[in-house]
Amino acid sequence: MVRSPALPAGRTRADKARRTLSILGATGSIGRSTADVVLQHRDAFDVEVVTAQSRVDELAEMAIQLGARLAVIGDVTRLESLRERLAGTGIAVDAGPAAIVEAASRPVDLVVAAIVGAAGLEPTLAAIDAGADIALANKECMVCAGALFNRRAAAASVRVLPVDSEHDAIFQSLEANNLRAVERITITASGGPFRTATLDEMRRATPAQALKHPRWAMGPKISIDSATMMNKGLELIEAHHLFDIESARLDVLVHPQSVVHGFVTYADGSVIAQLGAADMRIPISHCLNWPRRAETATPRLDLAALGTLTFEKPDLERFPALSIARTALENGDWATNILNAANEVAVAAFLDGTIEFLEIAATVEAVLERATATVGGTVLDTVEAVLALDGEGRRLAAERIEFRGRRAS
Repeated sequence: MVRSPALPAGRTRADKARRTLSILGATGSIGRSTADVVLQHRDAFDVEVVTAQSRVDELAEMAIQLGARLAVIGDVTRLESLRERLAGTGIAVDAGPAAIVEAASRPVDLVVAAIVGAAGLEPTLAAIDAGADIALANKECMVCAGALFNRRAAAASVRVLPVDSEHDAIFQSLEANNLRAVERITITASGGPFRTATLDEMRRATPAQALKHPRWAMGPKISIDSATMMNKGLELIEAHHLFDIESARLDVLVHPQSVVHGFVTYADGSVIAQLGAADMRIPISHCLNWPRRAETATPRLDLAALGTLTFEKPDLERFPALSIARTALENGDWATNILNAANEVAVAAFLDGTIEFLEIAATVEAVLERATATVGGTVLDTVEAVLALDGEGRRLAAERIEFRGRRAS
């Protein structure tokens, strides 16, 4: 859950004139936005580590710009290229998944966890165990292993700050002394590129169409999740773990303008919401500077110019992923783990042209049904158990996609 760490009396991390940061997944959209915030306030942050999976040139450039002490590339075959790019800079280099986990455990005040997918779990847990607060942009950590993640965070007395615009909105809207009075938490959804599309249009959708988000500039995986609305399902699961609130008190509303990012309804009927431009630098800055606020070079919201804000309930027939995710949430961590694994495989298959758009949600649902009989109720009390179940979910999804492909041919 979002929590305050145990720190020496009279002293908090927020008191420090400069904060030390590591950015995991530095070349993705969140990582680049984080770098932009840091570069606006060079006197406030020292960067220890930047990591990426394969984008050597971007990683090297970012490491130099930020003055990082260490740059780590996940793909070991690109180590020499990274070494050449950073020769003479004094920036250390390393490569491989184990090196990313080791880098994540370096002592810093805050780790921005922005590695996409389940691959981000081990490095983020390593950062927690090292005592760093977490600016969490990787929702899959909570989806794959929410209970384990929260236990590790509590044991290390670290604070988990939500970077997702929706969860940061809820974080800002919650009143610390009135948590028991929360009646409902609502996260908003833009509706994605297919908000008004027919089922037939969605069936024929191409990856290029699905990647064209109307409001946000994001990486390919999260863009497809937005198009299916699986992203909102994953966010419901994340909200459950972040704010310790059950599924029945979590809601989603489609809000095409992407101005209201989330709101909290209290028992007395009051509703507190967070509004802002559709710019990830706003929630990132909030997390990096919390509990202070710092100026950001982001567009200012002009409600008069907008004129109208609209809201609508999601269409669960055209976007079944939302219902599938909620059912998984209600079945427990084993189900959300399988959900995430199957979804990652299905999204990749759609992007490479193996399956149609509507088959993404259908694959996830079929894998969950099959997994219920084989691994339902699996206890995820170790990282090894989490990763083993994730592997099983991926295997089942790949098997179904291959079977469907054989039938189609």
